[in-house]
Amino acid sequence: MRRREFITLIGGAATWPLGARAQQPGKLPTIGFLGATTPSLQTQWTAAFVQRLGQLGWIEGRTIAIEFRWAEGSRERCALIIAEFLRLKVDVIVTHGSVAVLAAKQATSVVPIVFPVESNPIEDGIVASLARPGGNITGLSVQRADTTAKRIELLREIVPSLRRLAILVNIDSPTGVLEAGQVQTTAQTLGLEVAKSEIRQSADIAPAFESFKGLVEALYVAAEPLVFVNRVRISTLALDARLPTIFAVREYIDAGGLLSYGPNFTDLFGRAAELVDKILRGTKPGDIPVEQPIKFELVINLTTAKALGLTIPAAFLLRVDDVIE
Repeated sequence: MRRREFITLIGGAATWPLGARAQQPGKLPTIGFLGATTPSLQTQWTAAFVQRLGQLGWIEGRTIAIEFRWAEGSRERCALIIAEFLRLKVDVIVTHGSVAVLAAKQATSVVPIVFPVESNPIEDGIVASLARPGGNITGLSVQRADTTAKRIELLREIVPSLRRLAILVNIDSPTGVLEAGQVQTTAQTLGLEVAKSEIRQSADIAPAFESFKGLVEALYVAAEPLVFVNRVRISTLALDARLPTIFAVREYIDAGGLLSYGPNFTDLFGRAAELVDKILRGTKPGDIPVEQPIKFELVINLTTAKALGLTIPAAFLLRVDDVIE
């Protein structure tokens, strides 16, 4: 078991990039950073981005300016904030989540856009291909739909008697819909019955749980900004309903979820800073291949497992990358 390290925002001395020198003493290059949730919910991701920028010579307030804004899981706020960035004439837009990324793409074909995390950029219509994204956009793809079968397999190891699976999905999220569809197809192939509950806003979450109460034995949550903002509430309702949960993002496990399998988002945000660096130094975003995760992590919350009365096999624990207890 390893402890999570808190990544702090850094400044300090660094070699100033050539692009920054060219900007002095005028306006600093400016990044418009649109977080899909809230500052407190993605502190580590944001810190990793700023830290890596600093290592590359882009020091906030000295060689680069960053305009931080937060969508708080709202589709409407995404469009408004992107419009604000364009009025501010930012040099690069950094954002994540299919709703926010698509809002940026629809708003401008000129300003470079970098997405630190996007589940299915080709299927969502964000890029033409991973190798040659084209246009004004690039980033990192987690290819989440490709790993849904693995997550269901892991869940069945923890709950071997699983026969009926619930899926919670934000129907307004292209990423969520695609993932939920893949989960449903895979689950049915494995002989599982599926109950899908669709939400559009926070107020829909509690009724969704009521709709499948007593009818299912586990819950798969299609991760995206709306459910991320409500992850503590979802984990609490799942625990009350005695439902083991599985997610693609480890931060849900810190909030009380049972199991996650997916890439480390903190690492991906750090790598996104490297893409921004290339763009600020003159590389066209459409010429930068969309990158993919290097490592996938399996995380389990043993406190939640105990509360659910689950016994985790020793062989399973040996494969886990991080244990929350």
